Amino acid sequence: METTSAATADLETLARVVGAVRGNIERVIEGKPDVVHSALVVLLAEGHLLIEDVPGVGKTMLSKALARSIDCSVRRIQFTPDLLPSDVTGVSVFNQNTREFEFRPGGVFANIVVGDEINRASPKTQSALLECMEERQVTVDNNTYQLDTPFMVIATQNPIEMEGTYALPEAQRDRFMARVSVGYPVEAAEIAMLNTHTDARPLDDLEPVTDAGEIRKLCGIVGQVYVSPAIQQYVVSLTGATRRTDDLVLGASPRATLHLVRAAKAHAAIMGRDYVLPDDVQLLARPVLAHRLLPSVEASMGGRNTASILDGILSGVAVPAPSQQSGPGAARGADAPGSRHRA
Repeated sequence: METTSAATADLETLARVVGAVRGNIERVIEGKPDVVHSALVVLLAEGHLLIEDVPGVGKTMLSKALARSIDCSVRRIQFTPDLLPSDVTGVSVFNQNTREFEFRPGGVFANIVVGDEINRASPKTQSALLECMEERQVTVDNNTYQLDTPFMVIATQNPIEMEGTYALPEAQRDRFMARVSVGYPVEAAEIAMLNTHTDARPLDDLEPVTDAGEIRKLCGIVGQVYVSPAIQQYVVSLTGATRRTDDLVLGASPRATLHLVRAAKAHAAIMGRDYVLPDDVQLLARPVLAHRLLPSVEASMGGRNTASILDGILSGVAVPAPSQQSGPGAARGADAPGSRHRA
C-alpha cells in the first residue's frame, strides 16, 4: 500500500511539473498540443528531438520555449556550412602563461542544446554530435569529458528539398528519439498569434517553471514505469517486422526498439499511469520509428512513404490481449478508456 501511495504521489508530481511546462510553452506556440506533448515525452524519456518542417512555422520557437521553461544551462548552435566540428565539441588551446593546453568547451556543453537548422552544416560537422548524443560525453585530443544531466539535443531542420541542405546520415537520425513536424497553424491559432506576437515577443517573458534537478527526478519516475513481457514482445515484433518487409531497405535498429519503450513509458507516466499499454506504443510508433526507415525503390515509385508503410506494419502485428498485461496496474489498464485491443 505504501509503495502504491508513493507511486501515486510521484505521478502527481510529474503531472504538476509537466502541466506547468506545457502551459509555459503554449503561451508561445499556439494550437499545437500534440507537438508540445511529443517534446515533453522525449524530454522525460531522456532522448533527443528532431523538429522538421518548412521555414517559419515555429520550429526554433518551440525548442527555445522548452529550453526557457527549465532553469538549466542552455546553448544554441546555429548550423551553417562553415561551422566546424570544434565549434560544437570544443577545442584545446595553448595557454602561453601556463605553457599547457586548456580545453575550451563547445556548444554541446549544456543541459539543453538547441541546434538550429542542423542539416545546413556539412556532414563532417553533423557527425560531431554522434558521440555526445549517444554516450553523453565528448572526446577531444584523447581526453574524454562527461556531459551534465539532463542532456537533450533539440534540433530543427528544413526538408531536404530546400536549397542549401544536407541530408542527415542514418547514424545521426537514429540517435534522435523522435521526429515531429510542427505544421501550419489552424486559422484561429494564426489569428491569435497576430494578437500576441505583433507588438510583443512572448518568448522574452517566459520564466522557468522547473529546474534540472526536478527534471532528473521526473526521469527517474519514468524509469520505474512497468512494461509487461507481453508489451516488450509487442515492441520487438513491431521493429522486427520493419526489418523483414520488402517495402523497406532499412528497418528499425535495436536502438529504435529501446527508444520506443522509453517513449511509451514517458507517455504512460504523463497520462497518470505506472504501466504501459499497447496504445502508448501505437501512438508513438510513427514519431519514433518513421524517420529511421528507408523505403525501397519500388515502394517510393508506388507513392508509399515510411509513414504509410509503418501504418501497414502496425495493423498487421497482433496486439497483446489484456490478460497478458500482467503486473502493476494491469487490472486497471485492461479496460482503460480509449484502449484499443485488436485480436
